[in-house]
Amino acid sequence: MSLAQGRQILSIPGPSVMPDRVLNAMHRAAPNIYAGPLVDMMPGLRDGLKAVARTAQNVAIYIANGHGAWEAANVNLFSRGDKALSLVTGRFGEGWAQQARELGVEVEVIDFGRKGPVDAGRVEAALRADTEGRIRVVLLTQVDTATSVLNDVQAVRAAIDAAGHPALLAVDCIASMGCDRFEFDAWGVDVAVSASQKGLMVPPGLGFVWVSDKAMAACRKSDLRTPYWDWTVRARATEFWMNFGGTAPTHHLYGLREALSMIHEEGLEHVWARHDTLARSVWAAFEAWGDGAPNVTLNMADPAARARAVTAARIAEPDATRLRQWCETEAGVTLGIGLGMAPPGDPRADGFLRVGHMGHVNAHMVLGTLAVMEAGLQALKIPHGAGGVAAAARVVAGA
Repeated sequence: MSLAQGRQILSIPGPSVMPDRVLNAMHRAAPNIYAGPLVDMMPGLRDGLKAVARTAQNVAIYIANGHGAWEAANVNLFSRGDKALSLVTGRFGEGWAQQARELGVEVEVIDFGRKGPVDAGRVEAALRADTEGRIRVVLLTQVDTATSVLNDVQAVRAAIDAAGHPALLAVDCIASMGCDRFEFDAWGVDVAVSASQKGLMVPPGLGFVWVSDKAMAACRKSDLRTPYWDWTVRARATEFWMNFGGTAPTHHLYGLREALSMIHEEGLEHVWARHDTLARSVWAAFEAWGDGAPNVTLNMADPAARARAVTAARIAEPDATRLRQWCETEAGVTLGIGLGMAPPGDPRADGFLRVGHMGHVNAHMVLGTLAVMEAGLQALKIPHGAGGVAAAARVVAGA
């Protein structure tokens, strides 16, 4: 008997759960885009975006998803024939590099696999070997949503500095912004990209690019840039429409204003701490389920390399897919598919899943998701250790 009636829970790593406050803020008639409240709230909106990234420098807003934010960064960072060093720890690191390559950028890749973070020592060695200084930008994904790896941004910045290399540091924060700690200014980041649909709790449709003054100056002659994508116009707009290259994404801006207010009210430090606790509760459940059951494992063995926004795990094929299907159809909980962990059509793809715990999530949502998963493991007779939910509850209780 299905018990999936009632409100569904989306436990995928984006689009994340949309707060009622955000949805209510968007539920309004079309506003005036020439004067009035929408135009007046723009300076505060910019300040809120800078605060989330911990920067006093520049931010550009695009009507785009995360892939659009990648392209916005790429066309402003590079000229044809430039070279990038891409540090790959999963599918999304590969994707950003491939997009740059398709734009005519030469991309050198260091692939660190799908089960561990970037090794800063190898980055430093690669930069030291670039004696002609051809590498213009180092591309890093802070959290790769496919593998749930958390990369050390500070360590990569230190590697660039130790090599004495002039390369800029560009960081994909699409899955991490508003979930994992990120310090644009303090960590010496030059460019960061993100999008609205994950930790920022707004429907897909907005892309963000934060840019240091150094990067703005260094890239002023990039010849891949087109008028629409030019970040200098958007970041330093003198008229309202210039922020968006035309008509504003009106209702997304109202939603974003409300989401940033929610983050400010909670406090960014608390937002990070909440995500940390809820992530550790998920890890505790999987570790209990995997006790004596080698078919159940977390993708990232080292807790220091685990994202606070999403957890990727293996439940030997085909049981991860079976469990996802059971949770959705029988209990109303949608889990994330395993992404990029096996080639398309490979049966091993049915051995991976992801649990999203980003943005507008709290203890009962995460514990409820884990309880449904444990029920599914029992219903499907998938081998697993006991006490996963109890282990997660102890983490929550300890907070």
